[in-house]
Amino acid sequence: MAAMTDFDLTGKRIWVAGHRGMVGSAIVRRLHQEPCEILSVSHSDLDLRRQAAVEEWTAKQRPDAVIVAAATVGGIHANASRPADFISDNLAIEQNIINAAYQNGVSKLLFLGSSCIYPRLAPQPIDEESLLTGPLEPTNEWYAIAKIVGIKLCQAYRRQHGCRFVSAMPTNLYGPEDNFDLTGGHVLPSLLAKIHRAKVEGGKTVEIWGTGTPRREFLHVDDLADAVVFLLRHYEDDLPINVGTGVDVTILEVAEAIAQVVGFEGSFVFDSSKPDGTPRKLLNVSRLSALGWQSKIPLLDGLRQTYRWYLDRLSGPGVRGGQAH
Repeated sequence: MAAMTDFDLTGKRIWVAGHRGMVGSAIVRRLHQEPCEILSVSHSDLDLRRQAAVEEWTAKQRPDAVIVAAATVGGIHANASRPADFISDNLAIEQNIINAAYQNGVSKLLFLGSSCIYPRLAPQPIDEESLLTGPLEPTNEWYAIAKIVGIKLCQAYRRQHGCRFVSAMPTNLYGPEDNFDLTGGHVLPSLLAKIHRAKVEGGKTVEIWGTGTPRREFLHVDDLADAVVFLLRHYEDDLPINVGTGVDVTILEVAEAIAQVVGFEGSFVFDSSKPDGTPRKLLNVSRLSALGWQSKIPLLDGLRQTYRWYLDRLSGPGVRGGQAH
């Protein structure tokens, strides 16, 4: 059973690092419901990869709590083409923030990892104890290694200095502010953009990378944000904790669900020359469920909301005006 504690958010100054990204912006939206003060800073004013700058800003702002949602992220193609960025940027960001939090007496810190940190062939559903028990998935190992270091930093500062630093491992995320780039984004937003384009252009088929058979778990980012606030309040344990839905689908099934929402009536073809990635990735969320938190947004409802957001932000003739079905 995971440890429980009570961290009262009333009047707390909470720094959301990475507040403009998909995850960070969702956390900010959720924190607006709490009696706390939200701290944020843009990249143009603070480069989180610069140690001295992060230390100076943290010392000046004196946050009571920190949520580390800042990261360089992307899908299989982005990881393969920019491995140096994925490992060096993320190592610098997490080291600088976590150390600055310790130096300035931050009362609570929550670091967000990723389900990709687990071994490629970990037993399913994946327990938190599976970390470092086998080889990583090669297509994202640079990002995964950096995230593992972040978890270990939190554990090290807990053990050496008694810091209340904890880590949460979200499953695959989607929602508003996602990256819908066809090559740099993750599988769900990339598929949504491809399927929408096919509908608008009258295409009959949409290509899916790989075989369509890998199984993935998808969590709406607003659900994650709610879990983050819950864990900031109540979680206190050395072991990272999984955050997910406890339900997985195949890549083909999520493509079919997107097609239903978009109104695309064509078919799918598979490029088996492209990598599938990990064959299955489903998190064991029993520890989080035992604490009293469960996801609330069903996949189809989340896809409809995400597609509406996507349509609202498209520009150009002949593209706007679609409806989520």
